[in-house]
Amino acid sequence: MDAKVTLSFDREVIQQAKEFAASQNISLSRFMEYLLRKATSGNYQQLEDLPIADWVSEVAEGKAEYATRPKARKAMKKEFFESRK
Repeated sequence: MDAKVTLSFDREVIQQAKEFAASQNISLSRFMEYLLRKATSGNYQQLEDLPIADWVSEVAEGKAEYATRPKARKAMKKEFFESRK
């Protein structure tokens, strides 16, 4: 069953991704689903652990930059106390 998600990306990245998806005869939605399925199917602890295939590197230009948010204080406390169990 499909679910809708709203995401925001740099326009240039979206254009390149659309072109790549079209060259593979799939929609941008299915391309993103494929990437997310690959990323979540492994047991990765950090973004840097994700394997990036050569074909993904072809779509991107330059070094990948990940915008992350710091963990909330409540989440850090919970993580700390769970690690002490």
